Amino acid sequence: DEFISSPPRKTVRFGGTLTEILLKYEKGDTTDFELLKHQLSDPDIKDAQIINWLHEFRASVAYLTKELGQLVNILLKLPWLRRSREVVEEYLGFLGNLVSAQTVHLRPCLRMIVSQFVPPRITIREDDVDISDSDDDDENISENFDTCHRALQTVARYVPSTPQFLMPILVEFFPFINKSERTLECYVHNLLRVTVYLPTLRLQILELIIEKLLKLDVSTPQQDIEDAEETANNCASEEKSTEEGLFDMEEDEDRKGNKVISPSTERMAHPLAERLDILMTILFSYIKDVCHVDGKLNISNTKDLYRDLVSVFDKLILPTHASCHVQYFMFYICSFKLGLAEAFLDHLWKKLQDPNNPSVIRQTAGSYIGSFLARAKFIPIVTVKACLDLLVNWLHKYIDNQDTGANAYCDVALHGPFYSTCQAVFYTLIFRHKQLLDGNLRKGLSYLQGLNFERIVMCQLNPLKICIPSVVNLFAAITRKYQLVFCYTIIERNNRQFIPVVRSGTGGDLVQTCTNPLDSFFPFDPYILKRSKKTIDPMYQFWEELSAEDLENLKKPIKKGTSEDEDDDFLKGETPQNDGVVEIAPNSYESNTRSPVSSMGSPADCYVPYPL
Repeated sequence: DEFISSPPRKTVRFGGTLTEILLKYEKGDTTDFELLKHQLSDPDIKDAQIINWLHEFRASVAYLTKELGQLVNILLKLPWLRRSREVVEEYLGFLGNLVSAQTVHLRPCLRMIVSQFVPPRITIREDDVDISDSDDDDENISENFDTCHRALQTVARYVPSTPQFLMPILVEFFPFINKSERTLECYVHNLLRVTVYLPTLRLQILELIIEKLLKLDVSTPQQDIEDAEETANNCASEEKSTEEGLFDMEEDEDRKGNKVISPSTERMAHPLAERLDILMTILFSYIKDVCHVDGKLNISNTKDLYRDLVSVFDKLILPTHASCHVQYFMFYICSFKLGLAEAFLDHLWKKLQDPNNPSVIRQTAGSYIGSFLARAKFIPIVTVKACLDLLVNWLHKYIDNQDTGANAYCDVALHGPFYSTCQAVFYTLIFRHKQLLDGNLRKGLSYLQGLNFERIVMCQLNPLKICIPSVVNLFAAITRKYQLVFCYTIIERNNRQFIPVVRSGTGGDLVQTCTNPLDSFFPFDPYILKRSKKTIDPMYQFWEELSAEDLENLKKPIKKGTSEDEDDDFLKGETPQNDGVVEIAPNSYESNTRSPVSSMGSPADCYVPYPL
């Protein structure tokens, strides 16, 4: 009965083959041609009809010249992806035939495929308003993406020049950052899949993605992210306390005991940070998958990807100020093998010491070296020492050349790379001094004394005046403890050179007019995006907060016979007898006790008093 009642299989609603219709159209008879366009545009067109038409079009691609571009566009708008397998296979065959016979239609074909790299749009009606959004619940979305990539590979196989036509289209179709997280996630994921079978496009695609991520990153300052998280946590705490007050029942107590973590705790409160977090997670996954084959690091793949990422780093990351998270793709790939980390440090070192590079690039390279040495757990102390040797020797040579000439005065515009390198050295020492001295204090102190910090600190260029106060303060405390150099006389002299002005607000608080020329830029400051930070945290050196005991120890120089120096009398000379501490007035010293960053995991506000 079902067979008898079913309608007969239709091919066309009018007579004539496709070839006859197209020939009639060339002669000016457009009646059948218009009927053909109408049937192909019918939203209710059946699978069998699509298959029959596509079969005829495959045999007639020679007629689909540039003049029939309108008909080809209708064919490219056919809803082929969400049809039966037979329709999909026939359509892929049609695409291959079309681009191989008529390359004039290559761009429209590529545009059609790339437009499918995001979830389909659906219209939701809310309060008599139509809202268009991505269909995130489409169960076949992953399969549809697979089919799109098959289509793109088919086209590329028939037209070798596909990559050069494809790249501008990938740039054009990149979604705006205010699109839904799912739309951005799907598009970036599909772009990275393209690099697997079109490797010549990998560098350009990585540049495109990282450029978009940078725009997101610099549009979302770390302070804004932290403020949004704090506000969200406060709101959640208030709601929870209200709930507990209203519904203090046994079921609630049981539920609390289970400690079920809601997926919402993974979400970032700041909408742009949420998008950035998702996209960084995808980028990290891609880097891992490319570099590892069957769970083992593939050296060849890793080196090739490293070269591409360094190229992107030089072009986009180094010239960009105040990015907080995107640069971590270099941190991550360098963690795979020490040779990569050393290559990256060598690359930055060459940037820093090359006088032909712009000063701002050299300063940024110095910041990256210091931050990388301080924060990367995977860099052994022997590499840290080798880098310190290079940096400090360069500083001493710089002082040799500049400390007695006409430019021998404190000026960040003249000596920016010098100050940046000083800050990198100070910052590295703050984070790594315990490891440098661990095991053999005599040997460690001998190494640090050999760096001759005293000459750097005392030179006419006066780096303590330019470097970030919180870094200077901790460096001064550590070097005093180990009697490497006494910085506080210079710090006080520098403080007296600031001219205080009275703020217009009530109370007449004193503020200092001089701002820090090097800013507070440490590229590898703590990573705070919730999902992607799980990749970074295991290899990241967090700042260990100083306890009251640590602060007390920093006030006291190492003495002979203490537990830290039981087996030698390495430190010579008199230990200052006056351990009394005189506090410095806040208006003259508070700038030296402020941390460059407020986020957890960085050197915090640290007040280390010192004897006058």
